[in-house]
Amino acid sequence: MLAGTDIPQPAAAPRTTATGQANRERILDAALARFARTGLSGTRIDEIAVDAGLSKTNLLYYFRTKNALYIAVLRRTLEMWLEPLRQIDAGHDPRAALAHYVMRKLEAARDFPQASRLFALEIMRGAPMLSGVIAGDLKDLVDTKVALLRRWQIEGRLGIHEPHHLLFHIWAMTQHYADFAVQVEGLTGQTLHDPVFFETTRRAILAAVTGMAFERPQA
Repeated sequence: MLAGTDIPQPAAAPRTTATGQANRERILDAALARFARTGLSGTRIDEIAVDAGLSKTNLLYYFRTKNALYIAVLRRTLEMWLEPLRQIDAGHDPRAALAHYVMRKLEAARDFPQASRLFALEIMRGAPMLSGVIAGDLKDLVDTKVALLRRWQIEGRLGIHEPHHLLFHIWAMTQHYADFAVQVEGLTGQTLHDPVFFETTRRAILAAVTGMAFERPQA
């Protein structure tokens, strides 16, 4: 999915086995926690290895450098977000498609807040490790979905709103609950792990998205 960019590529994975895949996921999970806490420059490979329960040599069998591991962590987050975006297609009802997308994005904010925060930090740094992905595969996918949203506009199934901004608003609203989770909990005393709060949040975001997507602006 993310091949063919101009950024360093992760080392080729050893032949996939159940044990190998489990080790890779343990390494990625441990790396995410460390990178989210201390950043790329403040994290050492040996610390990640200890957290993952592996030797440094074993870790380097899967990821040859710290940069390769950092990129792999970011790519895993991006793939998690892009998979539900790909599912929006012309065969879906626009309301149902956007409602499902909002749900999946909010679930990601609830279940993987560290991943969202690390990705946000990388973007705020100017995305030195992801600039090729953003200008390449990510843009290609977004362009495809924007074209579909515009087609739905022409068909009268969406209001007259700029599709890029519709997607940006969905990203901002859903990822807010991960990136600013401490603030949300401090102000409300609740988190997305509370099923009632999750549902009220989902409804509030969906109402805002519905207003943007289906209500035609006043002349």
